[in-house]
Amino acid sequence: MTEIIAGLHLSPLEFLVLLGAVALVAARWFPPVARPRVTIAAAAVLVPSAIALSAVGIRWQMLPVLAGAAVASPFAFSPLLRRRAGRPAWRARWWLALPGSAACVGLIATGPVAAWAFPVPVFPEPSGRFAVGAHVVQWTDPHRPESFTADPHDRRTVVVQLWYPARKSPAGARRAQYLGRAEREARTVSGALARGVGLPGFLVDGVPRARTHSVFDAPVAAGDERFPIVLFSPGSGGVRTQNTAWAEELASHGYAVAALDHPYDSAAVVLADGRTIHATIASTGDRDEDAELAAGWTAVRAADLSFVLTQLDRLGRGEITGPLTGRLDTDRVAVTGHSMGGAAALQAARQDRRVDAAIDLDGYPHGPVSPSLRQPTLALTQAVTPGTDPRYLPRLTEVLELGTATNYRLTIPGAAHLTFMDGPLYLPPVPSIAGSLGRAGSPHVVAATTLAFLDATLRHEPGDLAGVLSAYGDLSVHHPDAGGAVKERPGKTTARVPAGAEGN
Repeated sequence: MTEIIAGLHLSPLEFLVLLGAVALVAARWFPPVARPRVTIAAAAVLVPSAIALSAVGIRWQMLPVLAGAAVASPFAFSPLLRRRAGRPAWRARWWLALPGSAACVGLIATGPVAAWAFPVPVFPEPSGRFAVGAHVVQWTDPHRPESFTADPHDRRTVVVQLWYPARKSPAGARRAQYLGRAEREARTVSGALARGVGLPGFLVDGVPRARTHSVFDAPVAAGDERFPIVLFSPGSGGVRTQNTAWAEELASHGYAVAALDHPYDSAAVVLADGRTIHATIASTGDRDEDAELAAGWTAVRAADLSFVLTQLDRLGRGEITGPLTGRLDTDRVAVTGHSMGGAAALQAARQDRRVDAAIDLDGYPHGPVSPSLRQPTLALTQAVTPGTDPRYLPRLTEVLELGTATNYRLTIPGAAHLTFMDGPLYLPPVPSIAGSLGRAGSPHVVAATTLAFLDATLRHEPGDLAGVLSAYGDLSVHHPDAGGAVKERPGKTTARVPAGAEGN
């Protein structure tokens, strides 16, 4: 499908179908001398566009537009046919035609409204100096049995997508598919994600049509610079590509981002041999039992993250071939995650001394809180109150206070749980679902705050990190001292988004 027209959330073909349908209904209200020409022009736009749209695939949002045009067609073409046959044209009086025209317009208007609510996501242009490449690998840990199956010979396998600084691709280079290496995988993953939250898959049929800004297997950026590594674990039921906008932004600024699919936990993992592994984990409804299960799942994810770091170290040293051979800096590593992935990131940071920094994107810290975190940690959260979750803030605060490095908790006003992933780009802009920062504002805030933290902790760039972070929300800074005391620095309470982004 061709590019989506900015602001309308419609492709050029869809826009032409919409225009033709509206003109077909409106023809009845033109002066008698103009009606035939308007009707014929509307049909000349509508019919070829609808046929072409059928060839590339019709989104469900266009069905009410076509239905409205179909209802209006007999009334629009009947006078023309009667006149052509030499019979007197008959048209209903205006007060009889008005309700029918209004009903058709209402039906047609449903299309763009639905396209606005469930659009094909348009990814923000990365702001860094590098183009972005992408590469997918599948690695099996020969030393770790697969705990989700009964087969004693089954070994833990993960699928990893890498985003990295790349050379600029030639004009017209095909950009990477969102949610998969090809459209078939993207549709498999999209359907599984929809089922995971109880939605019919057709509602989000625009998501697998999207293209990102990265190019699969693009040549790595010129030079001999070695790139810091950022590991990422998605939320429960989430997938490796769920934070693509964030990953592309980081890669454009010189980071290599490695995001994981966790089989039997991620909604759908398509393996190299074509098999698809669907999620099997599920809540029991019992809080204590679910907490115990979540701690176990988090431990598996943390082990996955450490295993991938080992593989990336081998890749960096040339033991594994790939586009990033010899270009990874495993002396500068951050581990990150969203929701349960954030909990896994904290656990991986505790267990793996190769990790230099950790970022938790609105994730409840499942599992043990010891040993204490020794790495600087950033926790981004939505506004959580004791009324919404009485356990979350005390637990997160405990984790940050026990740390032996300076830790930060930033509460972002207007954020929801899905603000910290790509959800605002394609879900209805309802504050309780996607937050109120806007489709452009949400990815900007998450990327800007995490980039500032990564630049300070992995690159040791000078500057007032607390001052930068506090511009986006309410900041608490946990400074451990000899006695383990904690000091807080409250920040501003309004999030900053780019000019013009609020209404997107």
